[in-house]
Amino acid sequence: MEIERKWMVKGWPEGLPLKEEFAMRQGYISVRPTVRIREEALTGGKTDYILCFKSGGGLAREEIERSIDKALFDDLEHKIIGKPLIPKLRRSYMLPDGMVLEVNHVDEGQPTEFWYAEVEYPTVEAALAWQPDSCGLGAYLNDEVTNQPGQSMGEYWVETRG
Repeated sequence: MEIERKWMVKGWPEGLPLKEEFAMRQGYISVRPTVRIREEALTGGKTDYILCFKSGGGLAREEIERSIDKALFDDLEHKIIGKPLIPKLRRSYMLPDGMVLEVNHVDEGQPTEFWYAEVEYPTVEAALAWQPDSCGLGAYLNDEVTNQPGQSMGEYWVETRG
């Protein structure tokens, strides 16, 4: 189960310790249900290839991820998807309360470029109780889009690649 809240943001947050950074590319085989491939290159580390399935949307949904090899990733990218994948840079930051803030810069340099942030939670109750002000992020995380239709990466894929 994936339980996360999402916000539209502008730029990287200031004053938070950087945990890790990934350069990613992702594409969609299907958006309903979500079937996605993603290449995740850890800065200074290894590259992983992931096949992901997600149910529905909103605050809580089922998510199944499996590692795949580069050859299968390449076949899915070129033979099944056949469209440019979405590039994004993701930085993860440690929050004072132990949570992790993931900030994504999508389609850098393109007219469709945007930023969004997510925090994952262990339970729905924890997600509903958490307040950005508790970590000094009230001004940065002020545009929550968790349950708003059309705010998923799959929807962005359809709008820009579909």
